[in-house]
Amino acid sequence: DEQIERERASQHLPGGCCALAAVYLMGKFYVANAGDSRAIIIRNGEIIPMSREFTPETERQRLQFLALLRPELLGKEFTHLEFPRRIQPKELGKKMLYRDQNMNGWAYKKIEEDDLKFPLIFGEGKKARMMATIGVTRGLGDHDLKVFSSNIHIKPFLSCFPEVRVYDLTQYEHCPDDVLVLGTDGLWDVTNDKEVAGVVMEVLTSYEPNDPCRYTMVAQELVVRSRGVLKERGWRLANDKLGSGDDISVFVIPLGGPGNYT
Repeated sequence: DEQIERERASQHLPGGCCALAAVYLMGKFYVANAGDSRAIIIRNGEIIPMSREFTPETERQRLQFLALLRPELLGKEFTHLEFPRRIQPKELGKKMLYRDQNMNGWAYKKIEEDDLKFPLIFGEGKKARMMATIGVTRGLGDHDLKVFSSNIHIKPFLSCFPEVRVYDLTQYEHCPDDVLVLGTDGLWDVTNDKEVAGVVMEVLTSYEPNDPCRYTMVAQELVVRSRGVLKERGWRLANDKLGSGDDISVFVIPLGGPGNYT
């Protein structure tokens, strides 16, 4: 993140990205995630999550707590409180459900003038946005990102620190069909863990266990199925739902070799 900031200043290269990394070291996989990409292990047909997405919804309390501690970051345009919907001026003095940085559930409060500000986090699911701008809360770069038509910087709320999960390969016997799948949100937006596992098993069983291209073909198939087919109404999946409109990057890494196959 610091390197990107240096390049921004010296080479005028703005921008940012999420990051998902897998490091193999002394018999263990270390999977680090900063953003909304995802990693899963498929072992003997079982799905083992190796990351979680960092979005305005999943990190609501961290973001609200920072906004409470440093209200100046909100630029007098946003409130750190969350409401089920936008508050209208005519609702001043009335009671409305809300939650703050300490709450998992909801409670009632009397609406005040400050509550009319735009909420720090607004929307649900893939439509959730922080400061009405960005849908992820961890990643690298984006030092210049600001709220539209304002001088309010987003960067203080974006964390470059990943969550790291460890998988010990020495604790299990792995066959060539056991894999680690890394994918950007373009894959997971339209394909869930179970569907990915189904594609993995379908493609792998059509190749010999010692065929090295079988893993590349799994990754390719996952990308193709998530993009869909171009029709009159846009890119469509096999079930006629919209295909992914985001970038799709997929890595499929084998956990066991042909020698371990039984």
